[in-house]
Order: sequence, then C-alpha cells, then structure tokens
Amino acid sequence: MKKYRYLLKNIGLLTLSNFATKLLSFFLVPLYTNVLSTSDYGTYDLLYTTISVLIPILTLNIQDAVVRFSLEKEYDRDAIVTVATKFFIISCLIISSVIIINKYLLLSDFLNQYGFYFITMFGVQTLSGMIIAYTRGIDSIAQLSISSVISSAVTILLNIIFLIKLKLGLSGYFWANIIGPGVQCCYLIIADRIIRHIHIHGNYKEHQNEMLKYSRPLIANNLAWWVNNASDRYIVIFFCGLGQNGIYSVASKIPSILNVFQSIFNQAWTLSAVKDYDSEDKNGFFATTYGMYNCFMTIACSGIILFDKLLASFLYAKDYYVAWKFVPWLTIAVLFGALAGFFGGIFSAVKDTKVYAKSTVTSAITNVLCNLIMTPLMGPLGAAIATTICYIEVWAIRYYYAKKYIKFKIKIGRDIISYIVLMAQSVLLLFIRNSIILLELQFVLFILLLLLYFTDLKYIIKKLGRKDK
Repeated sequence: MKKYRYLLKNIGLLTLSNFATKLLSFFLVPLYTNVLSTSDYGTYDLLYTTISVLIPILTLNIQDAVVRFSLEKEYDRDAIVTVATKFFIISCLIISSVIIINKYLLLSDFLNQYGFYFITMFGVQTLSGMIIAYTRGIDSIAQLSISSVISSAVTILLNIIFLIKLKLGLSGYFWANIIGPGVQCCYLIIADRIIRHIHIHGNYKEHQNEMLKYSRPLIANNLAWWVNNASDRYIVIFFCGLGQNGIYSVASKIPSILNVFQSIFNQAWTLSAVKDYDSEDKNGFFATTYGMYNCFMTIACSGIILFDKLLASFLYAKDYYVAWKFVPWLTIAVLFGALAGFFGGIFSAVKDTKVYAKSTVTSAITNVLCNLIMTPLMGPLGAAIATTICYIEVWAIRYYYAKKYIKFKIKIGRDIISYIVLMAQSVLLLFIRNSIILLELQFVLFILLLLLYFTDLKYIIKKLGRKDK
C-alpha cells in the first residue's frame, strides 16, 4: 500500500497546483471570449505556440534532464541547477538577438510588432519550466502547489483588472499571463533556495554531458509532441485564417478539464514509476494503476462529450460557439495522450528516451499528413480529427514497447470497444439535429461505457471506501 499512498499523496498535492493554474483559468474563458476578438485570441495563441516549440530546441530540452536527475538524491544538485541556468541564459540571448536583428532588417512585421512580448514570454516560460522541473525532482511538491495557487490568483486578478477595468485588450492579456508565472518563479527560487546552487564558474562538464545524453533524444520527442499539439494551428491559419484559429484554440478549453487531471496524474506517476519500477510487476501495481486511470479518463471523456453543447453555450461567446464541433475529437486526443503519458513514465524509469522519440516522431508525420489532407476539406474539424488519429498512434506504439519493459496485463479488447463508443458519441453530435433524440442516444452510449467498466468501477469504489489500519 506504500506505493499507492505515495502516488496518491503526490496526486493530492499536484491537484491543488493544477486546479489553481488550469481549472480556475478555465472559468475565465467567458471573459476572454467576450473581451478579445477571435483574431486577438488567435494572435496570442500563435505566439504562445511558437514559443513552446522553441524552448526544447534552444535549451536542448535540458528541463527533462533536470527533473529526471533531480529524482536521484545522490546526484549533485549544484550541477543540475548550474547547467540549467547556463542553458536558460544562452537561449534568452539567442532569442533576443533574433528580435534585434529582425527590428533592423524588418524580416517579419508580425515579429517586430510583438517582439517585446515574445522575448518576455519566452524568458518567463523557459525559466518557469526549468524551476518547476527541479521542484518536482527534489519532491518539493507542497511548495509547487502553493506557488501555483499564488500564480493563478495573480494571473486571474490581473486579467480582470487589465481586460475589464483598464480595457487594455490583447496587451493586457499578454501582461497578465507574463506576470503570473513570473511571480511563481520568484516564489520557488526563494522557497527552494535555488540561487545557492548556482555556480557559474563551477566545472560541471561531465554532469552536463550526462544530462545532455538523456535530454537530446527527447528534443525530437518534444518537437514531435509540439507538432501533435500545435502544428494544426498553423495549418488552420493557412487554410482558414487567424479568426478560425482563435475559435479552434478556444475549443481546447473544454478538453482542458480532462487535461488538468492527466497533467496531475502523469506528473505524480513519473515519480512513482521511477521510484517503484518492477519489470515483473509482481504486486500488480502498474497494471492496477493503469486500469483505474484508463477507467476514470474514458468515462470522464464520455461525460464531456455528452455535455459538450451545454458547456459550450455556458463558456463561449456567440462568435465562438461553433467550437463545440471540435471539442469531442480534441477530448479523445487528450485521453490517448494521457494513456501514452502513463507508458512514458515506464520509459523514464528505464531511461529509454529513444522510445519517446520513435513514437512521437512517427505520429507527428501522420499528424501533418492528415492535417494537410483533412483541413482543406473539413476546416478546423478536419484538424481536430487529425489530432485524434495521431494520439491514438502514439498510444499504440508506446503500449507495444512498454510490454517489453514490464509484464503487466490490461483488458485491451474491452478498452478498444470503449474507444469506439467515444467515437460514436462524437459522430452523433455532428449528424443528429434533433436534440431529444441526440440526448437519448448519448445517454445510452454513456451507460454502455459504465457497464463495460463496471468491474473496474466497483474495484475503485471498494478501494476508496476501504480504511487502512
């Protein structure tokens, strides 16, 4: 039971953290969609998406090495923090140089207009990623949770002040989302006394090489993951325009409900998988955890699809309401991304980063091809379906390789049937106009899912109701 207690403890603390950062901001969607135009929202999303792909490239994905090596207590923390700081500084200098060169050569009007926000957001996001990675690695989850609550409160407050009170529009939205994470960085630097570990003149060449040996294969993985998560935005902009991208981006806000839970679990699971790795899975820890996780995520996914239109009418302003069409497919994509993340914990435990790259690169190619074919034909809906296809592929590849590292049994036949049910729910939403008939069919399929997972649900309820002596 010790393994489960450790996992549940971290899930609890990370729930607080992620609730604050993601779930609370979810309720600000009505504010964003009423104050910002579709093109404004599309612009912010474009900058944020571009930054997310540049970070692993310019930092050589060092933050993944930071969290993995910090988990090993005997590893030199001074070396970890110093190496991370070095790559943070270098990446910021590169970005600043690009912006300055563009200012004089005017290679991009868009980059020239938003260059300052671009530099600032890049710096904050890069620093935040590295500090959070280190905090997770040293098991300072409580401090991470507190900092996330503070950051979220600041971000939400500033959004209200800048967008409603001061009416700053897009610039206000930028500043709120820069200052909030910046406050979190400051808190963690002080709370975890990170600065004392920085020794710029220290000789950590050997440690750096070891960290890069782990992180470099993950560059391809993270780039491919970015392609799976974000390349569709560029394709939607190209074929459909910036406004449609704004609508498409907003569609991801409802699936973010499920994404909150997958983020919480996968962060906690990585720690447990590394700590309690057992190739034979003698006590069934890995198999049981996967079964319960899959059960919860699949049923939650079905529930979101069931109430998709209702949630959209509550959250989205009139111009954004059509985004409900994309929500089911993006939600299913989150489900398979979550399950793929579970297997990722196993690969982290055995330090096999090549499997990460193999699965995500393959699916990224599939994603781009499907997007290029389906988006011109179906618009943003085609992009959403393409995203779903590529995440199914990631899950399938990682499942195949995970079985080579650990002997655990899952009910794959039952699970595939349940995923088909989710697809059926999504298709029904698109083609059945009669709301009463639609609701009845959706409920039937939802009940079917509950029956498929009845044994698992009974087991989960039994475990939750059991009191440890």
